[in-house]
Amino acid sequence: MDLPQLLLVGLVLLLGALGVMVPGVPGTWLVWAGLLWWALHERSSVSWTLLVAATALLLVVQVVKWLLPPRRLRGVGVTPRAAVFAGSGALLGFVLIPVLGAVPGFVGGIYLCERLRLGSRGDAWASVRAVMRAVGTSVLVELFACLLLLAAWLAAVLTRP
Repeated sequence: MDLPQLLLVGLVLLLGALGVMVPGVPGTWLVWAGLLWWALHERSSVSWTLLVAATALLLVVQVVKWLLPPRRLRGVGVTPRAAVFAGSGALLGFVLIPVLGAVPGFVGGIYLCERLRLGSRGDAWASVRAVMRAVGTSVLVELFACLLLLAAWLAAVLTRP
């Protein structure tokens, strides 16, 4: 694989890792697609091994990402109704302020639901903080996996003969 193509693969992997932190951007899919692109052109045992390991790791991360927040949220007492409010708020925010409005809309939806449910402003903000910690933990797990794969790819590229 020539240098310009390696740089493009590296750029896709970097954008994927950064995309994990942006709502609506399929960061892990970009990282996996970049590794697939590299493996298809490199055709070495190292590239295929890294692709298989990346596939397994990203599948485990997806399972953890979906299981971790609900478990933490149940302990705080957040209801499924809050998820509907949060999703509606994120969609409304996304439409009103394209892309960037999804996060404030998500937070606003949770706050509105919890304020209606609990009545107290302080208790509603405590619930919002708990939800944001749970969501943040899943994002950090996904980001760590993507950065780990990026480092493994870089090591494989730099140590190849």
